[in-house]
Amino acid sequence: MPWLDRQGRFSALRALAFALVLVPALILAYEAWTGQLGSKPWTRAVHDTGTWAIRLLLVTLAVSPLRRILDWGKLLGIRRMLGLSVLAYAAGHLTLYCIDLAFDWGLIVSEIVKRFYLTIGFTALLGLTALGVTSTDGMIRRMGAKNWQRLHNLVYLIAGLGLLHFALQSKIDVTQPALLNGLFALLLLYRGLNRLKIATTTPVLIAAALLTGLATALCETAWYALTSGVSAWDVFQANADVVVYQDLGFLRPGHWVALVGLAVAAVHAWRAPVAKPRRARRSDGVPAQTGA
Repeated sequence: MPWLDRQGRFSALRALAFALVLVPALILAYEAWTGQLGSKPWTRAVHDTGTWAIRLLLVTLAVSPLRRILDWGKLLGIRRMLGLSVLAYAAGHLTLYCIDLAFDWGLIVSEIVKRFYLTIGFTALLGLTALGVTSTDGMIRRMGAKNWQRLHNLVYLIAGLGLLHFALQSKIDVTQPALLNGLFALLLLYRGLNRLKIATTTPVLIAAALLTGLATALCETAWYALTSGVSAWDVFQANADVVVYQDLGFLRPGHWVALVGLAVAAVHAWRAPVAKPRRARRSDGVPAQTGA
């Protein structure tokens, strides 16, 4: 059962995670049942399931760095469940797309081949399927730990493809893609710090949050400037509107990315263990307490 740990005991964390990953699907089902999906319900359902697949993929990728930064080992217990939920929403995304096209397989295949963003999205789904099929303990033993790890390291490439697919199909408004790409960049930066053996102290985490927030704002600016011809300076200045108008409604993706990173830094500082006083030894070998 998804709410039990490996020892068969009830896990509140696993139960909560399982309940939360079901919420988007239940909301979508309720809105469909009550006719709240608008004039194109299948299209809306396709978009919603795809968006949640990307969101949950980022949550899954956040498990390992947050486990290290927050010193919360139990988080690893929900990583597989989250990964499989990503695959479920992505598969639902494709299934609903096929329903929207009335299972016209010729049209479906031609659309995937002709439209670049669909080709990218379908490639990402194939990658997620490979990761889902090989996620069991039995597959880890058959493949060997090193081969299994090499395959599952492709999740970062798959996430990049999924985010590109999301951005390209969003066309005009890329607020959500910019936000999710910024959070992905923050996770990659955390991974880089770990690879480079740089201690994730509170000042380092604050610097990472501010740097990634700025990078997100610059990338959003560049996207609009290149795709819409809008003045890059005007787009970048929009990030200052929250200060000018003092309204949280003017928060841009760069702000949210920085705030998430700062929240991680704050929790890290709160959970950091208090350093214990060092004990010196007297010449006779008996420990002596240092300090006043």
